[in-house]
Amino acid sequence: MGDAPIKIFAGSASQEFAQRVAEAYGQPLGRLTLQRFSDGEMMPKYEESIRGAHVCLIQSTHPPADHLVELLLLLDAARRASAETITAVIPYYGYARQDRKEEGRVSIGAKLIANLLQAAGASRVLTIDLHAGQIQGFFDIPLDNLEASIVHIPYIQQLKLEPLVVVSPDAGGTSRARKYARHLHAELALVDKYRTQPNQVRSMRLIGEVRGRHALIVDDLVDTAGTLERAASLLMEEGALSVRACVTHAVLSGPAYERIARSPLTELIVTDTIPLRQRSDKITVLSVAPVFARALQNIHRHESVSALFFV
Repeated sequence: MGDAPIKIFAGSASQEFAQRVAEAYGQPLGRLTLQRFSDGEMMPKYEESIRGAHVCLIQSTHPPADHLVELLLLLDAARRASAETITAVIPYYGYARQDRKEEGRVSIGAKLIANLLQAAGASRVLTIDLHAGQIQGFFDIPLDNLEASIVHIPYIQQLKLEPLVVVSPDAGGTSRARKYARHLHAELALVDKYRTQPNQVRSMRLIGEVRGRHALIVDDLVDTAGTLERAASLLMEEGALSVRACVTHAVLSGPAYERIARSPLTELIVTDTIPLRQRSDKITVLSVAPVFARALQNIHRHESVSALFFV
């Protein structure tokens, strides 16, 4: 990528996360401002020259939709200001659950967002634990999909939970759970669930053995925590010694915090891709900012990003 400088900027949704990335990278955040008209319309502006620079914009796109629109405006502004390259650093890629048509007359939201990011001027995308791996194929620009296992697995190892069983909360997450089980030398189980509509599970049953074992549920995100609460209760009913959950993206909308508090979960382990709305004694936050900083350094130096993955 040449000798052009790299400049890191933070969108309003990821200020603290971006600060941690910049500190780990070893340079200050760039200066930008976000003005708003009285009707709420946004107008971001870079307060320093980015001509010929490798610009990295850090912004998660969790609700509200303003965060996504702000990122698109920042990308467009960087392109028009003659940035050499523009990396959209999206710790949480919103709309990723809409990755295919499961019924008629619905949008494939994840593909639409990919189109918007590219049209706005992104040269590259850096994210972590996409809801579905095939989203990488929605892009015609390079996309690096990091994995939170690089911070989750060492944390679980130091807890020394033996014997341990890793549990996938649905069939789609089996590959992720199997990877955790392999590195943690644990057994594998699956919660088979049937949804009637988003955020509502009609039935749930366990496939595998958890009796007399510590259970670790592994997933990419937790939204309303309804599935997590029911799965934790099911595992305890089936004889688990304890139940923890390892999740990358703490969306935690609606009654999520109340559900986690009353659930039999011993601990919910998340990352800092989305800032928490409130504190909870049951929630442990692990930072993936240093992982993103290392990935940006490797990209800038033309070095391997796959070195940051458990294999």
